[in-house]
Amino acid sequence: ATRTKSADVERADSGIGQMPARKWRNRASETLSSLQAWEAHRPCTDCGERDLPGETDVQNCNQRRADLCEKCRKRRTERKESVLEFVNTEASYGEDLRIIKEEFYLPMQVAGLLSQEQLQGIFSNIQELIDLNENFLEILQEEIDQAFDQGDDDLMTVCIGEIFLEFVNMLPAFQTYCLQQSSSVNMLNALEKEKELLRIFLNVSQNDNTALRRMNLRSFLMAPLQRVTKYPLLLSRIIKATTEYHPDHGSLREAKSRIESHLEHINMKTKQEGNTWTLRSFRQDSKKKREVINIEMRETALKTVGWLREETRFVMEGSLQLAQPPDGQWVRKGSKTLKFQNMQVLLLVNVKRVSESSLESAEPGPVKDAVLVLIRDKNNGKFHLLREPLRLSNCIVSTDPDCDDTFELIEIRREAFVFRDSDRARTHHWFRQIRRYSRELGSWKKRRNALPNIMISTPHTRP
Repeated sequence: ATRTKSADVERADSGIGQMPARKWRNRASETLSSLQAWEAHRPCTDCGERDLPGETDVQNCNQRRADLCEKCRKRRTERKESVLEFVNTEASYGEDLRIIKEEFYLPMQVAGLLSQEQLQGIFSNIQELIDLNENFLEILQEEIDQAFDQGDDDLMTVCIGEIFLEFVNMLPAFQTYCLQQSSSVNMLNALEKEKELLRIFLNVSQNDNTALRRMNLRSFLMAPLQRVTKYPLLLSRIIKATTEYHPDHGSLREAKSRIESHLEHINMKTKQEGNTWTLRSFRQDSKKKREVINIEMRETALKTVGWLREETRFVMEGSLQLAQPPDGQWVRKGSKTLKFQNMQVLLLVNVKRVSESSLESAEPGPVKDAVLVLIRDKNNGKFHLLREPLRLSNCIVSTDPDCDDTFELIEIRREAFVFRDSDRARTHHWFRQIRRYSRELGSWKKRRNALPNIMISTPHTRP
């Protein structure tokens, strides 16, 4: 009897009476109905809209595509087609490059129709373009195959923009070829008139060689120019079919901007060299104009230091104000006593490649050298160096609390320079980067803690 009374008390104290239980069951039923209604009109996984296909359409689609609205399904289809078009046309371009080498260059070289210098003049850096195309196409194909293996039939995991930016070093190779195109064609025309055997070989190849598709050598030599001008169009199609929430959307836009800037730069260089032909013109905005200027400055800097492009990293670049103090008393008097001039400054680092076979190593090797290139503002359409590059291994970089908006760079036993940026935070960033490589490369400064009054004697040393 005691146990029964205890059980009755427990049931009475459970907190769920007859009326609350009925309300709870009604609420649970309403919630289940709401969930079923939401499932029947669930939002699209791409855009969040609720215009999904009906049940009959769902049965004909896999689960991933069943969660998409009609608009997004069409967009994914367009994106897949655009990605495959990019890869397939890259493969076709690579085949044309191999035809140039195997059906023209090598037979002409083996037969002795032209000298090595003449072959170089006609075919330019075609081998470099072939190597770049093979590596680029290999990575693209690996991404496509991996996506299909993982069940990504829409190729949503393929990031063309990121891959393109990794191979952005192929753009200077296109530039080299394009700038030599006019002289290459002129040389080919002259040699064809001069050498009868060459003329016979070219005619027979065009008419009898089925691999050439009845195209002559000049048509194949135009392939790199046609390819580099087609990149912006192909990237635009992928961008149009890629939602802004996709992780590759920003990289695609940056890749398109980079290639358009290089094309404008190539057009500018052809005009400077007096050539009449130009590549396809693109609308320039202020960002593209700045990028074209940056490309030209980098080329000037690379030509000056003589480093290999693949072993060079541009750490910082931009406009700085520069002054050359006559003595070390300027700190007491203040930077207002100095006469500053605007200067374009580039911080270049020469990095040893980890692997000779890799075009662009993911992990940079040790730093071999670092320089500061000073370029005057553009005059008469060209950049001019202020002086020879400053090797940071022979420089001491310091700052003073009384002049925290500037920093000083002293070249051992030579000159002293005072730099500043219009933005104080950026001035400090420049200082930290330059001081880092100055200390890293100057082993003697590590032992003496970079004290100029101990190691060197110069009229620019501060008292």
